[in-house]
Amino acid sequence: MLPGLTNQRTHTHYSQSLFRLLKRNHSQFRPGDKKTMPFRSPPRSKLSTKLLNITISLLCKKKQISKAESVITDGIRIGVLPDAVTYNTLIDAYCRFASIDVAYSVLARMREAGIPPDVVSYNSLVSGAVRKCLLSKSIDLFEEMMASGVTPDAWSHNILMHCLFKLGKPYEANRVFKESVIRGEVHATTYNVMINGLCKNGYVSHALSLFRNLQRHGFVPQVLTYNALINGLCKAKRLKDARKVLKEFGESGYEPNAITYTTVMKCCFRCGYFEQGLEILSEMRNLGFTFDGFAYCTVIAAMIKTGRMREAEEIIEVMVSSGIRPDLVSYNTLINLYCRQGRLEDALKLLDEIEEEGLECDQYTHTIIVDGLCKAGDFDGAQRHLNYMNTLGFGYNLVAFNCMLDGLGKAGHIDHALKLFEMMEVKDSFTYTILVHNLCKAGSFLSASKVLVSCLKCGYQVLRATQRAVLDGLRSIGFTNEERKLRKRIRLARLMTG
Repeated sequence: MLPGLTNQRTHTHYSQSLFRLLKRNHSQFRPGDKKTMPFRSPPRSKLSTKLLNITISLLCKKKQISKAESVITDGIRIGVLPDAVTYNTLIDAYCRFASIDVAYSVLARMREAGIPPDVVSYNSLVSGAVRKCLLSKSIDLFEEMMASGVTPDAWSHNILMHCLFKLGKPYEANRVFKESVIRGEVHATTYNVMINGLCKNGYVSHALSLFRNLQRHGFVPQVLTYNALINGLCKAKRLKDARKVLKEFGESGYEPNAITYTTVMKCCFRCGYFEQGLEILSEMRNLGFTFDGFAYCTVIAAMIKTGRMREAEEIIEVMVSSGIRPDLVSYNTLINLYCRQGRLEDALKLLDEIEEEGLECDQYTHTIIVDGLCKAGDFDGAQRHLNYMNTLGFGYNLVAFNCMLDGLGKAGHIDHALKLFEMMEVKDSFTYTILVHNLCKAGSFLSASKVLVSCLKCGYQVLRATQRAVLDGLRSIGFTNEERKLRKRIRLARLMTG
């Protein structure tokens, strides 16, 4: 048999193997269905590279990069050579599912194959570095791209701007933006990156000015643009501006979603404008939004924080009557409300209801219960619930122990608080602050001083007001030498921590 004929048959066999691999892995493939079949029959050899790229893309999406590499190796062995698309697909997959270093090594393979890396290659690398928070690395890669003679595109500049904003360098990001405008390489996504970055870096006024300037020049904002600006204005507590932009959003032809309205509603509550917040909730209902528990929980949580328990209960009734099935966050909010009101039986009933709904209580749920039991003075119940948490596999819960320590101290059970403190496996600054504060309230200033010294030795910090309470207490009971020694230790600890 002629060598050329053998090679041709091997080549065809490889194409058929790729075709079979596609049939096995392609989720939309249905035998006999012409609409969903990626190919009607095995392609000819001239289409092998194209078929290779489709296969590599499919394998990479399924995170089967090793298999993709094997397919490429087999192809090279029989003369089906990968092209820029093949290598760029690999680079993107390594960036997403492996490491930047492995992805970067593909550039060398491209050059060895005589294929120069292009803007897609570098965009994948820079974007991957940003996703993994390797921000300095992403800047280096961008500079390497420029030095290699690869011309950045609009997407490249968007990635760079995003990176600079994350590094806290808004002025440099603005410079890149201006250069993009001069070159005429600005897309709608570029404006979104700019407005979002300015807001997140605290330059909300600049973001709003840019938004208005763009509108004057005929720019039609997208949903993402509106959401980014409204979110930034709300975080800056600029409620009036946020509501104005929200109104424009609704009149623009786009529809604000539930998250947009909820963001503004939360801002209303945070700024103390409860009536406005409830108006937005009513507006959302009138617009026909289908609520999940998130919007209602936002309202309930705001009411609880400000002590408006009656209004919180009314919102709960509205939520239940609307047929909303609470999720775990909703249940936690309700349990917190009941515990604050001292309605522990109702709170504990909700634990059973959570299980009946097929949900699982998280650590936060149980911590709320422990805190509620402590505030009610049921420390035995709190201890039993801590033990119950341990049997559920939650392990050590520092927050719950801190709640119990604080409850014992406030109830005047200082000896029990000290015993609990000694048996605690893990402590933090809050643990020490709680105990020192309660010892001072009980007039046990010497014990408070010893705990404070232990805290400083461990490298933790106690609130300065609590430190002053110990120093003043020692001086008031005549222990001036101890007070001077403790003051020196505190100063030394401050010097050590900078």
